[in-house]
Amino acid sequence: MARKRQRTRGILRLPLFLLLWGVASLAMWVPAIHALILDDHPTSRSFFYAGIVGMMLVTLIGLSMGNRVPRYGMPGQLLSLLATFVLLPLFLAMPVAETLGNTRFLNAYFDMVSAITTTGAAIFGDGDRLPSSVHLWRGIVAWLGGLLMLVAAAAVLAPLSLGGFEVTARGEPGGVVTAPYMQKGDARRHLVLVFRTLAPIYTGLTLALWILLMVTGGQPTAALIHAMSVMSTSGISSIGGVENANSGLGGEMIMFLFMFFSLSRLTFSSDTLSTDTRRLDRDPEFRLGLFLVISIPLMLFLRHWVAAFEVSAGDGIGVALSALWGALFTILSFLSTTGFESVHWQSAQDWSGLATPGMILMGMAMIGGGVATTAGGVKLLRVYALYLNGVREMERLVHPSSISGARKSTKRLQSNGAYVAWVFFMLFALSLAVISTALSAVGASFEEALILSVAMLSTTGPLTEIAGSTPIALELLSSPAKLILCVAMILGRLETLAFIALLSPNLWRS
Repeated sequence: MARKRQRTRGILRLPLFLLLWGVASLAMWVPAIHALILDDHPTSRSFFYAGIVGMMLVTLIGLSMGNRVPRYGMPGQLLSLLATFVLLPLFLAMPVAETLGNTRFLNAYFDMVSAITTTGAAIFGDGDRLPSSVHLWRGIVAWLGGLLMLVAAAAVLAPLSLGGFEVTARGEPGGVVTAPYMQKGDARRHLVLVFRTLAPIYTGLTLALWILLMVTGGQPTAALIHAMSVMSTSGISSIGGVENANSGLGGEMIMFLFMFFSLSRLTFSSDTLSTDTRRLDRDPEFRLGLFLVISIPLMLFLRHWVAAFEVSAGDGIGVALSALWGALFTILSFLSTTGFESVHWQSAQDWSGLATPGMILMGMAMIGGGVATTAGGVKLLRVYALYLNGVREMERLVHPSSISGARKSTKRLQSNGAYVAWVFFMLFALSLAVISTALSAVGASFEEALILSVAMLSTTGPLTEIAGSTPIALELLSSPAKLILCVAMILGRLETLAFIALLSPNLWRS
């Protein structure tokens, strides 16, 4: 027992990137076994041998380091996250490129960056050319990427006041803040503790959703991929979307409930909460997300009588309920940056009279989900901080000498939270402008460049298929455009403030 504990401690002393590489190597044997069961031996060999090579490299590098393993520091962990999103997809793409054989390695690399950042952009079209085991691998990579962000939010981003915590933390963005539950300088121990706490919850919720989807009639592999996609907000599907699933309306209702976990971390954990308020009904992120999920579909529903008299969508109660449900599910799906489209979304468009409501979905994706969840976007807490600042400024217009009092709803925000949120929003807008300009420079039209930039920066890949008048064929983009999109996905996942923090000398000196 003592030797086992000592061996475990030795493994955990390895750099974070090396540990993630080892986990990815072990995970490759899951699609290998799946392909073996389906008698797809070429695919099985590709993943099996890639997993063996990966484990051999990790073992050799670990042994060569010996006792010279560098200390785990916050800057090093943040740099390991960046390396995970940039370098690890090179290894993850090897069995995919080997299995397909008729695609360039850049396409496989793009697909793996899209998966590990939980973007879910389908570069291989509807996926008919992909074997079932490759679809499963894409879902697994996205699921592991979601778990990585959940753990990194509490163990890396929160102590550095990044990832949305700059609105609530007492320290400046990029400055190391020691939480009450974390011993100073013991970042490795805290990382393991957060993983042991969150991994069972994340896995249990995924298994529960998978079982419920199969109970409603879903095919096992497709249901598992959809379950992992909902929990990781990746929007990856092996059958072209949930609208093609056998689970039907019952499956959509179940997924609808599980999508609420991406609106606030308080729905499944309170480990990053800086106040004593743990009630979900008092959480500003959850309340704002619930308001958007109810108000936007309701406005689309009521528009039928206000501005869509010419639309022959029918006045039956069944059509009306289908349109309302299609709007509810799709709005929540894009607000959580999952990107699944309801089977009744077309009915919702016909009912409202909006031919291409892509701007609404793009706006929902830009807002995004909650802080320290798997969702992307600007994040609800930052939007809430800007809302409170706007309300306060309007109060000062009426009563210039008024003094702002502390409210229960503002306990999570620091005094300059709105200022920091506005800085991030400007950085997000600047990133959007730079990415759009770069895509236009390599041949993309204005509409395509805008949709692609929003989709990648908000980690909502399905926007490329639904936001425009016609779907964007990612496989037809030029190589420079694909590399630009890879940079945008990584930037959207880690956020601009994290990149700025990595360039700060104060962070490395701390």
